[in-house]
Amino acid sequence: MDVKRLKDDFRAGRIGGEQLIAVIEPLLKRVAELEKRLGVTAGAFRVEQPFSLRAEEKRQEARGKFKRPKKRSGRRGRVPTVEKIKLAERTEKCFPAGVAETDCWLSHTRVVWRLERGQAVLVAYEIHRAPDGRYGKILGVPDRGEFALEILIAISFQVHQVGLSFDKACQVIGFFTNLSLRKSQVDSLLTRLARHWQGEFERLCTLLANSAIVHADETSWSFNSVWALLGENARVLLFDVHKDAATLEKLLDPATFAGILASDDAAVYGNFTRAQKCWAHLLRKAIKLTLVAPDNSEYRRITDLLLEIYREACRIQRDGRLSDAGRAAKVVSLENQIVGLCGPMCRANFKKLDGPDDDYRLLLTELMKLMLAKELFTFVVAAPITTPLGQVIPVAGTNNEAERTLRNPAQARVTGRTTKTLAGARRRTVIVSVLESLRCYLPSFTLQSVIAEVDQWTRTGASCFARMLTKLGLTGSSQSILDELYAAPSG
Repeated sequence: MDVKRLKDDFRAGRIGGEQLIAVIEPLLKRVAELEKRLGVTAGAFRVEQPFSLRAEEKRQEARGKFKRPKKRSGRRGRVPTVEKIKLAERTEKCFPAGVAETDCWLSHTRVVWRLERGQAVLVAYEIHRAPDGRYGKILGVPDRGEFALEILIAISFQVHQVGLSFDKACQVIGFFTNLSLRKSQVDSLLTRLARHWQGEFERLCTLLANSAIVHADETSWSFNSVWALLGENARVLLFDVHKDAATLEKLLDPATFAGILASDDAAVYGNFTRAQKCWAHLLRKAIKLTLVAPDNSEYRRITDLLLEIYREACRIQRDGRLSDAGRAAKVVSLENQIVGLCGPMCRANFKKLDGPDDDYRLLLTELMKLMLAKELFTFVVAAPITTPLGQVIPVAGTNNEAERTLRNPAQARVTGRTTKTLAGARRRTVIVSVLESLRCYLPSFTLQSVIAEVDQWTRTGASCFARMLTKLGLTGSSQSILDELYAAPSG
């Protein structure tokens, strides 16, 4: 049957409705007959339940016909400390700070796994006690921990930054460092690191609330959303939180936040005094129209003009000859161009249209709304920001940095590697926020540089985040934002 010819005859009126039904009805019966035959054939041999030996043993066990033998392990319980000390490669003495060694006595011995020259080394530390009751502290080791911070940081980077599963992280650590770990140990070590860094997360929240500019973006997560809030001194990522104004207000209160919020045009960002809406979002909408309807000259004209306006705004921002008043005057000229571009459509007050025409109407309406709210060219007149490394960077007119930061979480969502519990989301929030913020303070983000920085925190008693708070004259909040974000559900 020539389907194309049948369509042409029907459209030309050479075939009526009754004739078309007479042609199609036998075909439908034939299709139903074939589907029925194939369904019976496929279903006759299809088994929904697994039929492996292990599955059958489970069914027999449920009926009381089979009792699975208990697994016997070569070792039961924890390895005694005495046995661990025998396996240590060396022994070091650890004394309390500021106390003479002769005044101290040996209290106990702790065995700790460390990374040295890329290999795992077991070190026995003889902990001495002072007359005032203080004990010697091992540098770079959490309290009562058996693994040093360098191992915890290496694992957290592989799991939360690279996106490896616990199994693969164990394989990588074992292959490169000769350290054998189990999945349960990885889970425990990540939890320990998150608890160790809780105070640093609270400091990051304070730094974020006092930033000159914050780039914000969000995407869906396992149950709720993941949020990226990036300031010049702190980068905070919130996993599995609600995408609403109440969540955002816990970190950035619109009533008190004095900086610039760079974001898309979502309603949750609509209450801030100073805002910069992302030009990349607007330009992508315009470019999409030219691809959907390449023959539409109006779509092409609007896209070309918007690109030229954005490029002109970037040139004005970079022009060092202009004063603040000169840039403000240039911005007025750019806003007039937006009015000339969108005004005719907005004044026509068109109702909802069909297809790309409606997207075109919505784009022009959005541009006009943002222009009237003074949220299109904030980046042109905003003062440049200074990073913790002393770099002076102009304010961006897009929100691309936040979108790039959420790329790994988005990939984890697609591949099913999201957190499934509130405790896991809280742990990931702390670890990822601290690691991402360290990128702002370190010239090179490597394991050695991170370990050196974290060891410095122990020596001086203050992290780089705490020192930044002191430099800015800020004090931390008395309430825990982490507890507010991940409060246990009532009832």
